[in-house]
Amino acid sequence: MRGIVVPQGLTPVSVNVRPDPSRQLPDVAFDAAAQARPLDWVGMSNIALPLRVASGNDTITVPASVDVSVDLRDANARGIHMSRLYLELQQAFASETVTPAGLRRVLQTLVDTQGGLSSRARLVLRYEHLMLRPALASANAGWKRYPVEIDAALVDGHLRLGLRFAVEYSSTCPASAALSRQLNADRFAQDFADARPLSSAVHEWLASERGLAATPHAQRSRADIRVELRHAFEELPLAALVDAVEAALGTPVQTAVKREDEQAFARLNAENLMFCEDAARRVAAALSTDPRVERFDAQVSHFESLHAHDAVARVSGEGRA
Repeated sequence: MRGIVVPQGLTPVSVNVRPDPSRQLPDVAFDAAAQARPLDWVGMSNIALPLRVASGNDTITVPASVDVSVDLRDANARGIHMSRLYLELQQAFASETVTPAGLRRVLQTLVDTQGGLSSRARLVLRYEHLMLRPALASANAGWKRYPVEIDAALVDGHLRLGLRFAVEYSSTCPASAALSRQLNADRFAQDFADARPLSSAVHEWLASERGLAATPHAQRSRADIRVELRHAFEELPLAALVDAVEAALGTPVQTAVKREDEQAFARLNAENLMFCEDAARRVAAALSTDPRVERFDAQVSHFESLHAHDAVARVSGEGRA
């Protein structure tokens, strides 16, 4: 084995990398804080964690990014016990599905790890939720992902729970559809001008909404939603809220698509022509009737295929008590 080459004039030193259990390590966190004052939140962001979440009748494990923080109520304390928060989180969601009750227990444990330095705790969990979606007409199905953010805080012993998620859908402009129908009707009148008799009723029918039974899929759109949840429930109502919003919009983007599915989607687009204002009102109608929703805030964005900019609408309100 080759030895270590030591520069001339230097003596090799043996390094013992094993920690000495009897050695007292310095802890400057106990030093007095300069410019002493309490802090609202202190913690860590973007911690990698696996989460167990409900998906249909099953439970799946998904990778998540987690922010954790507690308040520092002691004005003279220099810092919190940050490593205790991290180590507690490593096991917090390893064996149980994320639920409101489970989140509350974890938050209380995080407060307890601080030995009186803190009275509040907050967790923000971000992950992509997978839901198996059937095709519109064929006997196929595919997985669809939804970005989710759970914002849970324990303040004065009370759990505050917020849920963010996004739904993608297709939107066809009502004005564009009406203009297209008019051109189709005019083309019919031109091509059959010599036909006798030329019924004006046919021209009117072609220019009406009945004259366009389906439209090609147009622009992808997205609804970004945040809800504050009431506490009288045992599970996070993510799947139910996603289903309600997709049903209200009528044209959620698809997974498995055969020709019969694409034709069914074209029919849905023609039946659900909407401006961004229409979409925002549909989302609000779905959320305002859910008894689990305390308050909601939604933004719909239509990523236009005509303009180089997006059409956006926002709406907020309260759920049904």
